[in-house]
Amino acid sequence: MSAPNVPPQVPAPAPMPPAAAAPSTELPRHHVHHSYIWLESVRTIFIIAVCVVVANFSTIIGLVAEEGMGAEAGFIMAVAGIGTLVVILITFGIVAGLRVVGYKHLYFTVGPDEFTLCSGIFNKKQVHVPYQRVQSVDQRATLLQRLFGVCTVSIDTAGGAANKAVVVPYVTKAQAEWLRAELYNRKNALAAQAAVASGMAGAASATAAGMAGAGAPVPQSVEAGIAAMAQGAAAFAGNVPSPAVAGNVLDVGAEAWSQVGGVFAGPAQDTGRVTYEYGLTNKELFFAGLSNTTSVGLIFAGLVVGVLQIVGFIFAVMGDAADGAVESALVFAGSQASAYLIGAVSAGIIVLVLVLWVFSALGSYIGYGGFKARRRNNRIEVEYGLLQHTFQGIDIDRVQSVVVKQSFIRRLLGYCELSLGKIDAGTDEDSSNQKNTLANQGIIIHPFVKMNRVPEILAGLVPEFSDLPHEAKPVAKVALRRAVLRQSIWFGGGFWLAVFAVACMAGLAALVGGIESGAILLEEGDERLIGLLYTFGGGVLVILLVLAAILFIVDVVNAVLWARESSFAYNHRFMQVSNGGLSRETVSFPRQKIQFGCTKSNPLQRRAGTDTLLATTAAGSGGTTTTLIDASHADAMAWLDWLKPGGNQ
Repeated sequence: MSAPNVPPQVPAPAPMPPAAAAPSTELPRHHVHHSYIWLESVRTIFIIAVCVVVANFSTIIGLVAEEGMGAEAGFIMAVAGIGTLVVILITFGIVAGLRVVGYKHLYFTVGPDEFTLCSGIFNKKQVHVPYQRVQSVDQRATLLQRLFGVCTVSIDTAGGAANKAVVVPYVTKAQAEWLRAELYNRKNALAAQAAVASGMAGAASATAAGMAGAGAPVPQSVEAGIAAMAQGAAAFAGNVPSPAVAGNVLDVGAEAWSQVGGVFAGPAQDTGRVTYEYGLTNKELFFAGLSNTTSVGLIFAGLVVGVLQIVGFIFAVMGDAADGAVESALVFAGSQASAYLIGAVSAGIIVLVLVLWVFSALGSYIGYGGFKARRRNNRIEVEYGLLQHTFQGIDIDRVQSVVVKQSFIRRLLGYCELSLGKIDAGTDEDSSNQKNTLANQGIIIHPFVKMNRVPEILAGLVPEFSDLPHEAKPVAKVALRRAVLRQSIWFGGGFWLAVFAVACMAGLAALVGGIESGAILLEEGDERLIGLLYTFGGGVLVILLVLAAILFIVDVVNAVLWARESSFAYNHRFMQVSNGGLSRETVSFPRQKIQFGCTKSNPLQRRAGTDTLLATTAAGSGGTTTTLIDASHADAMAWLDWLKPGGNQ
């Protein structure tokens, strides 16, 4: 019996080796600091708690007015307080939970060509910023953020008001410095590559045109590029003035902040070599704080509004008893004691304004604490703020203008405010008024500096603006007459205040005359009111007339100074416009930064032979237009010729 026919065993094929894993192209993700979860939650819940308390304040006062401070009212307020606390705690839990989830999806990457910020839980968002578009990298830190060593980084692009700045919240101080240096380094590297490619393209073009042998000369474009690079390196290495030494009493606190850094600040990062730096002296800090009293008026107006609201609430609670109170007030107003009361109230208001002014000055001192301006490589950096810290940095090629401002007080003392115009991009923080006031004015490189120090600062900080024009062209001679009419009559506050006061006096006299002649009949008790109105109203109107006369004189003086000091100038690289008066402003900007320029004139100007010059740059949100009124027609036409391509040759 033969053996069964068994097919030969074919060995199983050897398993294929696993395919080599493709190299990963995913960029490393840099998450923000974990303080984003709890610090941001605390800030949000604090805002909610304040809103709830303010919303319930009037309800509590009304309950007390109706029910008194009895047991029932106390029980209702206790229940309302416990309920509010429970709602706040639940809200805090929800907000914190959302922050935890949002933290996992909030990160940024630094690629070879662009910066990317990713965020969003349900609606994913990716923002891509090419390095060539980076204009400035700023950082800001509230007091709470400074304590924990974190800050918010804002990356501005050249988009102006149309674009929003890219905001990276809650990164450590070390991470922020690293990111700033990395963005600028990558931007400069790409710019250098583009310059080399351009030079090589020029060399190839010259070679193709005809290279006569191996000893052909280097193309002119490459030579020019090398010469420019050598010249720039020499300028920054040897020709820059030595850093100016300046300090004040608050610099001790700023140095302490720098050494402590914060809980999670991390080690300091190397962001480049500083070639020029200065701060504020004690004298400059003192005057800068005193001159920055804008908030006094706002605080005083807020107090007045608050007092009026309280008075209105008291009248609402008193009801019918308010009429008797008004009657008693009118009787008291006619007595001699009212004069003493008015004097005491006036003195109290003066003291209140002085106290507000002192507190405003102290706030300005703290805001300017640690002020430093420096030149680092091709960037300008400014930082300030003892409690809330702000850091601003901008490339020199993004500077739109240099602005020298002199308020009336600064002019008397021989000082000025020095700032740089730049393209602004909006942020979400702007809508909530979290952006620092100084930052809204461009970059202030010195808040209160002596006029004779301005050339030194510009030479060290922005030497690119050293070739400013000097031969100024004044406004036309007829501009003096037109300025007096324009500033003291048509737009003069003193003139129109006088018109208003005279009209009120005429109306009051007509009212009293009608009562005396019997044409106007009064009800019983109204005679006293009319008498008080005539007495006090007449006195107030006389004071208004005196104030109007003073304002009119000030307007005339301002118009005369404006006509004498206003001018414009230009050369092959720059244009400069000065508008004088009791306060003065001089704006200097490169010709290449002018977006467009034009002249305009109304019929009166055409009759006088004058024009208005308008030069617009990209500084500020939506652009900034520098204006000079009543330049002579011949000078305006010459300026338009200068604006044409090649007109400055």
